[in-house]
Amino acid sequence: MSGNYKITTEIVTRALSEVQEPELHKDLVSLNMIRDLAINDHNVSFTIVLTTPACPLKHQIEREARQAVMGIPGVAQVNIKMDASVPGDGRQRGLMQLPIRNAVAIASGKGGVGKSTIAVNVAVVLAQSGARVGLMDADIYGPNIPTMMGVTRLPPTKEDKMVPALAYGVKLMSIGFLVRPDQPLIWRGPMLHSAIRQFLSDVEWGELDYLIIDLPPGTGDAALSLAQSLPLSGGIIVTLPQLVSLEDARRGLEMFRQLEIPILGVVENMSYLELPDGTRMEIFGAGGGKRLAEEASVPFIGNIPMDPSVRQGGDTGKPVVVSNPDSPVSLALKHVAEDLAAKISVAAVRSKNFISVDSVQ
Repeated sequence: MSGNYKITTEIVTRALSEVQEPELHKDLVSLNMIRDLAINDHNVSFTIVLTTPACPLKHQIEREARQAVMGIPGVAQVNIKMDASVPGDGRQRGLMQLPIRNAVAIASGKGGVGKSTIAVNVAVVLAQSGARVGLMDADIYGPNIPTMMGVTRLPPTKEDKMVPALAYGVKLMSIGFLVRPDQPLIWRGPMLHSAIRQFLSDVEWGELDYLIIDLPPGTGDAALSLAQSLPLSGGIIVTLPQLVSLEDARRGLEMFRQLEIPILGVVENMSYLELPDGTRMEIFGAGGGKRLAEEASVPFIGNIPMDPSVRQGGDTGKPVVVSNPDSPVSLALKHVAEDLAAKISVAAVRSKNFISVDSVQ
């Protein structure tokens, strides 16, 4: 039977139209995710274009697509290439003339919760997946990103624009590159606002799929300046499980709401310390981040465990997802990055301003 059965493009397309994108709840064909479909005798090949290279379910999509086509009588082999084209969030950034498809702010209500650690590792994970990523250190008063990424200076300027540094595939910009390490910045709001605008307009970012922005602690001028200068795809709140941190995180969450920034979710950092005997020590309490997310009716993205290698990576300029990629903390950070990318893609597809993957090729 297989020798006489004619395999056509229509038959293969029909089979693939039964495969759902799990996050978007639509089939691959209607989402225009199937490209370069070719049939050679009994062999079928095609490309699946995901909406993010950091798609957490890409292996499931590939497996189900392969099974669907292999179920066609006469098909002997299926060759699938996985690709990605990140859709923009539909927000106009023309005033800043920035070809940035998605911009995400990572915030906390208070300092010391590991917000910069989350920002750094999320940016690196997205870059490792193949996305074009920028990381902007908007923590003007306490710029730690250069140290955490192991970079000390910027490249030479180009056509009167600052060129961002590059580390682990991520483009970086921070006030830390422009001042002495021991120099305090005693600035009022207008100067801070001007610096943030310059980090956007006077830096040659190039095309980015994601710009990750590390906000300073609290709910002050920096967040307001950023929201006024750059339409954001969304924001993430980082908290510790303890009550004091949660109270401040709640203020940060409400800040996003008042600024009309979509809240992508809550991340609980330093959730527990795993001891050598396998038990967990909950140093800062337990479950606070999840409770905050439930009370605020926003997604809870996950828990990040404590690990000395995180501190070591920050001090030595080698993020833990690079230095110890298979550790529990690195896997948790990878989950946060993939969840973030998935939520942005879902929002883009569901938005009335959705830009199809065709138009962003």
